[in-house]
Amino acid sequence: MQLRAPSWSSAPSSTEVQSRVRDATPADLDALVAIEERCFSTDRISRRSMRRLIGSSSAIVLVLDEGDAIGGYALFLTRAGSEGARLYSLAIEPSRSGKGAGASLLEAAEEIVRRRGHARIHLEVREDNTPAIMLYRRFGYEELHRIAHYYADGKAALKFAKSLR
Repeated sequence: MQLRAPSWSSAPSSTEVQSRVRDATPADLDALVAIEERCFSTDRISRRSMRRLIGSSSAIVLVLDEGDAIGGYALFLTRAGSEGARLYSLAIEPSRSGKGAGASLLEAAEEIVRRRGHARIHLEVREDNTPAIMLYRRFGYEELHRIAHYYADGKAALKFAKSLR
């Protein structure tokens, strides 16, 4: 699925590894770049940009830490003095797609973003990314409008937003 502190843990079932959401560190860079390359064929975040965003005051980069691997990441862009945060990228390791990892990451990420003073999240998602759209709708995101030719390959995006209050 294509979908960015205090840690947020989820209790494992008998067959799952316990995971937690935490701030990304420079040590996570290789895993983040690998996930980016496996999840996206266009509009990828470069290694250089990802390195810059980790620890930036204008970004919140969170990882789904599964103990022995990073299962996904959420990248939010923020501005000083703004109540809003833009969910710029949410990516789940393809082997974890469809197993609740995206929902776990999004739920924890929303709480972390709210605790850091942001009252609203907005995002753009590819119009043809049905699993991500379903996830955002399930989490209460409201579709605002369509943006034609948004992505590098000419595909349209849907703009969504959610209040965290």
